[in-house]
Amino acid sequence: MAEFIPMELDRAKEFLKNNHHGVLATRRKHGDLQMSPVTCGLDSAGRAVVSSRETAYKVNNLRRDPRAALCAFSNTFHGGGWVQVTGTAEIVSLPQALDTLVYLQRQAYGEHKSWPEFHQRMAREKRVIIRISIESFGPKVRG
Repeated sequence: MAEFIPMELDRAKEFLKNNHHGVLATRRKHGDLQMSPVTCGLDSAGRAVVSSRETAYKVNNLRRDPRAALCAFSNTFHGGGWVQVTGTAEIVSLPQALDTLVYLQRQAYGEHKSWPEFHQRMAREKRVIIRISIESFGPKVRG
């Protein structure tokens, strides 16, 4: 069995930078949790970032209540590690979101075959960036 090493903030950020499968938890109007599978990453300022559509429920939830929790995990899921971050989310709409959408695309998937096509798709889909300030993270203990 591998030795458990408690998560440190730098390790949590490095994990987000290199692992892009996640589940984002937000709060519905009546307080219940809503969870959504997402592509996630880390922006140049050290915040967790997620791409979404302007009309998505998670975006509406976060505009009403900006508390967010993101669990990111490796491609292998079991045995590959995971990290959870929680914090306050900010929604960044187009055109301001475009640079971070490009940054996340490169981080998660590499260079796009046609950046003009990518830009058009982002506009057509009304994409936004959900930016989460990392206020807490884990795991810090093994249970």
